[in-house]
Amino acid sequence: MEKAPQDFEDTPLKTDLSDCRNNRGPDWAIQDNLASLKRMRDEARSGGGQKRIDEQHSRGKLTARERVDLLLDEGSFEEFDVLKAGRGGHLQGEKEHLSDGVITGHGTIDGREVFIFSQDFTVIGGSLGEAHSEKISKVMDHAVRVGAPFIGLNDSGGARIQEGVDALAAYGEIFNRNVMASGVIPQISCIMGPCAGGAVYSPAMTDFTFMVDNSSYMFVTGPNVVKTVIHQEISFDDLGGAGVHSTRSGVAHFVLPNDILCLREVRRLINYLPSNNNQEPPLLDLRDPIDRKDPVLDYLVPVSPNQPYDMKVLINSVLDGAEFLEVHERFAKNLIVGFGRLGGKTIGLIANQPAILAGVLDSNASAKGARFVRFCDAFNIPLICFVDVPGFMPGPEQEHGGIIRHGAKLLYAFIEATVPRITVVVRKAYGGAYIVMNSKHIGADINYAWPTAEIAVLGPRGAAEVIYRREIQAADDPSAALMEKEAIYRKTFANPFLAAKRGYIDDVIFPRDTRGRLIRSLQVLEGKHTVRPKRKHGNIPL
Repeated sequence: MEKAPQDFEDTPLKTDLSDCRNNRGPDWAIQDNLASLKRMRDEARSGGGQKRIDEQHSRGKLTARERVDLLLDEGSFEEFDVLKAGRGGHLQGEKEHLSDGVITGHGTIDGREVFIFSQDFTVIGGSLGEAHSEKISKVMDHAVRVGAPFIGLNDSGGARIQEGVDALAAYGEIFNRNVMASGVIPQISCIMGPCAGGAVYSPAMTDFTFMVDNSSYMFVTGPNVVKTVIHQEISFDDLGGAGVHSTRSGVAHFVLPNDILCLREVRRLINYLPSNNNQEPPLLDLRDPIDRKDPVLDYLVPVSPNQPYDMKVLINSVLDGAEFLEVHERFAKNLIVGFGRLGGKTIGLIANQPAILAGVLDSNASAKGARFVRFCDAFNIPLICFVDVPGFMPGPEQEHGGIIRHGAKLLYAFIEATVPRITVVVRKAYGGAYIVMNSKHIGADINYAWPTAEIAVLGPRGAAEVIYRREIQAADDPSAALMEKEAIYRKTFANPFLAAKRGYIDDVIFPRDTRGRLIRSLQVLEGKHTVRPKRKHGNIPL
């Protein structure tokens, strides 16, 4: 009997075994199975074939496997269910597709384990059916059990119509796991092609959503349905493109120009996050001195209280290596949120942006901030808050749009958070917005103020108009009287010293010392422990 080869990879397979059909021994059976395995794996890896791969490239998109290879460390990917196939649909003539249009498995990003799926648009348009869903559900379950981040690369035409209600049930299985994994492991979605109908709800429930300009879109109902129902012509991009979701709806947290940069940014985000809610974020020493001072900050705030400045100057000055990963950069720009490091430790940063709408809080900014605060609290990321807020946005549009409800979200999120919370009042902190922006009164651990801080119920002009209304009206020159009373109010109340005397501000610090004071405060708060009332969950004003 012929011996089986010692090294299968280096020995050509005997795929034509017709001469041994009538006299097969065990070695030939092994050869036959090995040949079948190689053929099936090759078939699965070829996706929808070279023609469809070329079509994918012609649209400026990478294939599902190319995306996995780019996202993960080289050689780290271990694939699951490469031979899994659907039932071929419920229509005659439907063939089985190995891997069923989705690649699943696990690998590493900078040595840290992650679980992943990547939908293959070249196979039945990446549509989701029963087997497709089972593959995704399996890696989600593994991610939760292991305690590793879960990343989904979405490129799908939606539910597989041929499988009927089975396809709808398949979506439900994924949605259920999204919710169960929420706050347990980081969940990240990349929209790298179409994502329509029920498919949009899984990314919406994950922690961060990436989109690619000009090649990805999301919507519940497409342009054809819009035209039929409300008789409006609209393009795919105008209805659900990356521009719409990053600036108006707030669905997309990050937008990148192509697949390669998108996947690179996912790797960057993962490096700020812990693998699960029982771990601390990874430490990364950028060799930036803890006691580094920046004299420029002493002159950052303009003399005129109405003159804008860029809060990102302060952010980049204090963070390690001036590295800041901004989240929701294009949405509600009057509030800045994102990740950075202080003394090597990941922090979540929330800051008003005086250069946009004077840093006022509106509905979108409040919801944006609340979501970010809750994520950081779920994953043990300390919160740093830089405050320069004149109040909430006035007007009927905001009131009718629910600014009370949205503002309460941010208030609720801060109060609920048990991670270390530090606030620096840079300039204005007026009215209810002062309280909402992580004040001492809602449980902030340490509150600093710059000498330029103005902490009051109202701005000096508005306050003077209310308090001294009669005196101003009776004056020979009401304008001059208003200016005089405004100056009196500003000197008396619009400074940080009264709040410091009451203990609402722990210290008034020199701006140049901000970085060192923040890092030292984080060190002392490392052992913070907060006890909350026993309950199933609170009822945030959604």
